[in-house]
Amino acid sequence: MQAYSFTSAPIAAALVAAHKRGVKVAVILDKSQKTANYSEADFIAHAGIATFIDSKHAIAHNKILIVDASVVLTGSFNFTKAAELSNAENLLVIRDAKLAARYLANWQGHESHAVAHLGR
Repeated sequence: MQAYSFTSAPIAAALVAAHKRGVKVAVILDKSQKTANYSEADFIAHAGIATFIDSKHAIAHNKILIVDASVVLTGSFNFTKAAELSNAENLLVIRDAKLAARYLANWQGHESHAVAHLGR
């Protein structure tokens, strides 16, 4: 997962549950999530999920989930309660392994310059 803003407790809980089932979960977040109120960065990091902060960009504004190297979820949807309940957002589900591979390569490029976040 890559996210600009990540404050959704249900999504964080789902990621932790997947991690506990043995699913490989890794998250890259914008630098604002190190200190943002209600950020789930610490929760997922403390649960053992590989969590990274991408500070290379003015804003790490990507919003993607890559599932099983074959499905990509992307769009304007921030992983926040407001996005779930209040905002006008869009979320596109793409089922294409070749395109998912390109998204994964881009994710790995960001991971290469991101810094591990171990939580506060």
